[in-house]
Amino acid sequence: MSMIEGIKFGSLASLVAVTVAFSPVLAQQPRKPNVVVMLMDNLGYGELGVYGGGLLRGAATPRIDALAGEGTRLLNFNVEAQCTPSRSALMTGRFAIRSGTYEVPIGGVPDGLTQWEVTIAQLLSGQGYATGMWGKWHLGSAQARLPTNRGFDEWYGIPRTYDEAMWPSLDETRSMWPSVGDKQGWSARLVEPEPIYEARSGEIPRVVATLNVDNRRTMEAEITRRAVDFIKRNASAGKPFFAYVPFSLVHMPTLPNLEFAGKTGNGDWADCLAEMDYRTGQVLDAIKQAGVEDDTLVIFTSDNGPEATNPWEGDNGPWRGTYFTAMEGSLRAPFIIRWPGKVPAGRVSNEIVHIVDLFTTIAHVGGADVPKDCPIDGVDQLDFFFGKQEASNREGFPAYVADRLSAVKWRNWKVHLVWQENMYAPPQKLPLPKVINLLTDRKEERDVAAYNSWVADPAMKIIGGLEESFKMYPPIKLGTPDPYTPPSR
Repeated sequence: MSMIEGIKFGSLASLVAVTVAFSPVLAQQPRKPNVVVMLMDNLGYGELGVYGGGLLRGAATPRIDALAGEGTRLLNFNVEAQCTPSRSALMTGRFAIRSGTYEVPIGGVPDGLTQWEVTIAQLLSGQGYATGMWGKWHLGSAQARLPTNRGFDEWYGIPRTYDEAMWPSLDETRSMWPSVGDKQGWSARLVEPEPIYEARSGEIPRVVATLNVDNRRTMEAEITRRAVDFIKRNASAGKPFFAYVPFSLVHMPTLPNLEFAGKTGNGDWADCLAEMDYRTGQVLDAIKQAGVEDDTLVIFTSDNGPEATNPWEGDNGPWRGTYFTAMEGSLRAPFIIRWPGKVPAGRVSNEIVHIVDLFTTIAHVGGADVPKDCPIDGVDQLDFFFGKQEASNREGFPAYVADRLSAVKWRNWKVHLVWQENMYAPPQKLPLPKVINLLTDRKEERDVAAYNSWVADPAMKIIGGLEESFKMYPPIKLGTPDPYTPPSR
């Protein structure tokens, strides 16, 4: 190469370098924020220290309490009445009554979300996010409906529920529980045990273990280990990630890892609270150690109110009722959100937010558009979470228990249409609605409808709007198989 040619080549290289550095098209785009959602299982309102529990329940929860101080804590975050409906609402931004997922599935019919529904994992995956989930899915046990066919790159966990861990123990004669007997008790020949899967998108899920009491005790440790690895791996690669961490605690059977058994000296429940706090801390430490704390939106919440079955009853705090009802103890769940520099630290709010809102809000965070061909009930709460406004973008919502419209919440009022105080009480349709002032009557003991009948008007507007949308978009029936096509309008 001659000197002149060399000079020309050098000038051209310099020009290209300058163009790349300053071109608005080629300049490096801002990194998308990461999203970590830790969803506890049946964690009642009164369990955590910052919600009045902690030491009063036998174990301090310092890591979770500290998280609340670093972000915003909600006193009026609301969920659906059962596990499957809440998880469906989170994944789709739609009230579960719309999706045929309004109750915990019982065997014999197709369970979970139809493939027609769009999940938050699918939306974020379309925006270049790595997506991972570890824990209970509960939104379909057929292979086509498992998480890695619904937008998640990887998954470890169970398709249904932790109750099934008890099946293999029913005939243990050395247990403190009465043995049913191998002639009439559970048998794998009658009903297959629940598998624990390991799966990656595009591959057939592998069964790595069977859910039993021993494996149930180790679920939290394994969920955490895999979530931590995912966070560090993708942070190191510079890839934005969505980590959905549905923990197993404190779902019945509420059993701690043997590493924590006896640690508090206050029994299994307290030991489980201690383990839950520790595992949460491990996930938070992974985010910090990966150097992405300031770029990560963290949400800590629960899918339901407290357990109702002896001996695993949970604590509903100042409220009344258990999950599987429309009482406040069922609907209100702990909720903490942190995003350093964006979400105000130490803020506490009693504004209404519903779990469907997380779908729409997280989609906004990830730069995704929500579906336009179906009703999305979730509202974008980002400005509220950021402290740009004091009021939530939601004033109320309908509360379904299974397919029964049981109550309506509006501001600090509650209108009961069906009365059911706990999971095992029969639901009773009321001849006249009960109106409760939640500011003066947290136990929902006094019906003040006689002199507050005006509350029925905003409540009926919520019901009326929902029923109108049902005419245009009929709800999907429970047990609907794939492929599902909505009726033409």
